[in-house]
Amino acid sequence: MPVGVKICGLTEAEGFDACVTHGADWVGFVFFDRSPRFVTPEQAAVLSRRTVGGPERVGLFVEPDDASIESTLRHVPLDILQIYATDERARHIRQRFGLPVWLSRPVATRADLPLSCPVERILVEPRPPNNATRPGGNAQRLDWSLLKNWQPPFDWMLAGGLNVDTVADAIRTTAAPAVDVSSGVEKAPGIKDPEAIARFIAHAHSATAR
Repeated sequence: MPVGVKICGLTEAEGFDACVTHGADWVGFVFFDRSPRFVTPEQAAVLSRRTVGGPERVGLFVEPDDASIESTLRHVPLDILQIYATDERARHIRQRFGLPVWLSRPVATRADLPLSCPVERILVEPRPPNNATRPGGNAQRLDWSLLKNWQPPFDWMLAGGLNVDTVADAIRTTAAPAVDVSSGVEKAPGIKDPEAIARFIAHAHSATAR
């Protein structure tokens, strides 16, 4: 089965259309105002309406309250909620909104790798630097060797510093079933490069795990 691909941080039509054309499995909208890829629910709705069907829509939230998620869903129908929060909060959000939830897990050492998944999927990414203003999307690369022979009994996704030139090697090294990219397919912060999107998706879908 091909490796799944999520293109995150969509802000404009050209990037969104490239994801649809080249077969991304998921597109991500960032609802965190400290990110250069931040969009309002209204802006995400306009992009999402450019096609019926296509990639599943993922909304990224950082420690959100119920009201902010509810307000967002009134504007844009999301298929998945990706959140930075505690396990308990993640379970509450899944029950409250009835949508699949992906939970981000920052990793610095092998001991940080999760042993269980309280929701539908874990997103494994590098721990942000101490001076970071956001928990993810910092273009840091995860040390892939930490994931060698890690075979969790749950769905997960690899993120962190991936790009067109590294994604196939990352998949071969980690056996990741899915990958997430944002800055690695951009020509400027928040502005996607359609050619890079096409190449990234092709390389990921054709990669073979170790």
